[in-house]
Amino acid sequence: MIALIQRVKRASVSVDNTIVGKIDQGLLVLLGIEREDNIEKMVKLATKVINYRVFSDEDGKMNLNLAQVGGQLLVVSQFTLAADTGKGLRPSFSCAATPEQADRLYLAFVEYCRQQGVMTQTGQFGADMQVELVNDGPVTFNLQV
Repeated sequence: MIALIQRVKRASVSVDNTIVGKIDQGLLVLLGIEREDNIEKMVKLATKVINYRVFSDEDGKMNLNLAQVGGQLLVVSQFTLAADTGKGLRPSFSCAATPEQADRLYLAFVEYCRQQGVMTQTGQFGADMQVELVNDGPVTFNLQV
């Protein structure tokens, strides 16, 4: 399971020119789910995302997590993160989860984050989405479990 996280001042996701998810300060999470992923991996990754210290403290050091700054999450499914790009000029998605498995784990990730008290918005699984963001830093990390 892969979470490409970006610290944002604001972010939104639209489907058919309609905003379906929008946050202010927080993290945009592009979530890639692979065939070998399961609930245990989801909990581990969601916990890491929520607690990852990527926000600046009073000294300008990345020491604060999402809760400590009152941040929000925007979680967008992105199966292309599971691509194998090692050969040729076309990505292979043989490692990506099936749509059914990915949808189930995506929804579980979102629900887990909400249960932890994090205001969490989402994209629309499987849709053609347009994501807009103001990256703060820029600060971007690729988290994997």
